[in-house]
Amino acid sequence: MAPTDPTAQKAAPMPGEPATAGSADRAMAALELAAVASEKGRVIEVLSPITAEDLRVATELDAKAVRDRLDRVVMGEDPELGLDTLLDVGALRVLFPEVHAMVGFGDAEWRHKDVWKHTKQVVRQAVPRLEVRWASLFHDIGKTKTRSISPDGKVHFLGHAEVGTRMFDKLERRSQMFSPEPALRDTIRFLVLHHLRANQYDPGWTDSAVRRFARELGEHLDDLLCLARADITTKRPEKKRKGLNQIEELAGRITLLAAEDAKQPPLPSGVGDAMMKAFGLPPSRLVGEIKKQLEAAIASGEIEPHLESEAYVELIAKDKARFGIA
Repeated sequence: MAPTDPTAQKAAPMPGEPATAGSADRAMAALELAAVASEKGRVIEVLSPITAEDLRVATELDAKAVRDRLDRVVMGEDPELGLDTLLDVGALRVLFPEVHAMVGFGDAEWRHKDVWKHTKQVVRQAVPRLEVRWASLFHDIGKTKTRSISPDGKVHFLGHAEVGTRMFDKLERRSQMFSPEPALRDTIRFLVLHHLRANQYDPGWTDSAVRRFARELGEHLDDLLCLARADITTKRPEKKRKGLNQIEELAGRITLLAAEDAKQPPLPSGVGDAMMKAFGLPPSRLVGEIKKQLEAAIASGEIEPHLESEAYVELIAKDKARFGIA
C-alpha cells in the first residue's frame, strides 16, 4: 500500500513510549476507514483496534478533522457499515460508550429487538441531514438504563427519551463533540428528548391538540417528523404502512390547520363589541389590550382560537382582574 493512503496504519508505539503524532495518525486512519466504508459501502482495509490514547491525541491535535470523519460516517450511503467499522476498530467504545452499550442489547427470548441493529437501521433510513442522522444515532441510548419487564412479560423502556437526553448532555460535556456548533447540538438534544412524540399521534386528537403539537415543536417540527418516520423499523409491512400513514396524517393536518389559521384571525370580528356590551366598557385602549391578551393566550395554547365571541367573554368574566376589568 502506498504510504500516502489515508487508511495506512502506523506502527504502534513501544510499551512505555509516549503518545505522539503517530497515535493521531492511527486514529485518523481508522476514522477515515469508517467514513469510506459508509460512503462506498465496503471496507477497503482491515486495521488493528486503536486505543483511547490514539483518539485522545487525534482529538487534541485536530478535533475538527475527527468530527468531519464522523459526520461522513453518519451521512454516508451505508452508515450501518460505517458504524460497524467504528465498532470493529474500537472507536465506538471510546468515543461514544453510551452508543456502544447498545451493542448486543437485546433479549435472547426476543421480548424486544436488538437496540443496536435497530439504531443502525434508523440512521440508514433517516433523511441525510446532519442533525437528523446524529439524533438517530443517539435517540435510544436511554434504553440501556431503563429496561424493565412487567409481570405479563412485556418489556418497557419508561422514560428512556428523558434519560437518553441526560446521557447525551453527559456525552457532550465529556467530548465537546458538538460544542463548536451550538445550534446543531441543541437540535440533536431536542430530537432525542422528543423523538417519541410524533409516533404517539392518534387520529382522535383535536385540532387544538395538533396546533399545540406543532407549536411546541416549532422550528424542529420537520426534523422530528423525519426522525419519527425513520424510527419505524418493523419487518411487518402492514404495521410499517400504518405507522407511516399515521405520521403523514399528522403532517397533513398540521399543514392544513396552518393554512386555515393564516386566512382566518384567531379572534372573531365581533369579540370587541361583545366585550364592551358584557362589561359596560366604552370604546377605548383597554378593549384593544384585552384582545391582545386573548391573542397571546391563544398563541401559547392556553385557550382555543376561532371560538364564538361569547366563549371569550366567559373566559374574561372568570378572571376579570387579569384583563384589567374592575
